[in-house]
Amino acid sequence: MMSLRAMRPGDTRMPPDVQPFLPASPNRERRLHPRYTVNVPIEIHEEGSRIPLRVKTTDLSRGGCYIKLTVPLGVGGRIRAQLSLDGQPIVARGRVVTRHPDFGNGIMFLEFEGEGEKLLRQYLAAVVATP
Repeated sequence: MMSLRAMRPGDTRMPPDVQPFLPASPNRERRLHPRYTVNVPIEIHEEGSRIPLRVKTTDLSRGGCYIKLTVPLGVGGRIRAQLSLDGQPIVARGRVVTRHPDFGNGIMFLEFEGEGEKLLRQYLAAVVATP
């Protein structure tokens, strides 16, 4: 794996699990679900780690969220996330899908425990309805 320290000025190569910030194509939306700018407490447990990461989302949708981390997780990693939606905990299993050094990660939700998906949908509907 390429080290960031090994990069020379003018070298535009990126390590294999880092995505550059690219302007979104105005004609192509990849997201299946609308996202909302909300700061929700979230506790992330990486698969194989017993140490939780306690952060907040910067945006949230039915399909996933973005979290701000200065040392982001690796792309492809499996996680367990517990979100606190107005004090109501929901648990989702997911996967890290984007990694931006010194900024954060995009997380895709793969499955929810119990009524988690229903509670998330209700929470997001309330966010939309709030003026």
